[in-house]
Amino acid sequence: MTETAPSTSTGSGDYPGKTFGIVALIVAIIAPLIGLILGFVANNQSKNAGHSNGFAKAAIWVGAILTVLSVILWLTVIPGLIAASSQIPVG
Repeated sequence: MTETAPSTSTGSGDYPGKTFGIVALIVAIIAPLIGLILGFVANNQSKNAGHSNGFAKAAIWVGAILTVLSVILWLTVIPGLIAASSQIPVG
């Protein structure tokens, strides 16, 4: 009786990091910095397996752009709120 090794191929076109790339893209929209990090991890997983991961690359781009925009927003809104609150009369 001969034993055969279990197949590692799913046959459905999945590759390491694909699902993680999709999750990273969704997270990048909600929490850009975390999504950016997850995108890099998913991209590295796919790259090590010899595949290209479009979802991971999209997560990296979306996460980077939204992170930069949120930093710019914080740097402009916070000083504005502090200036506005200092002009409110007390009592």
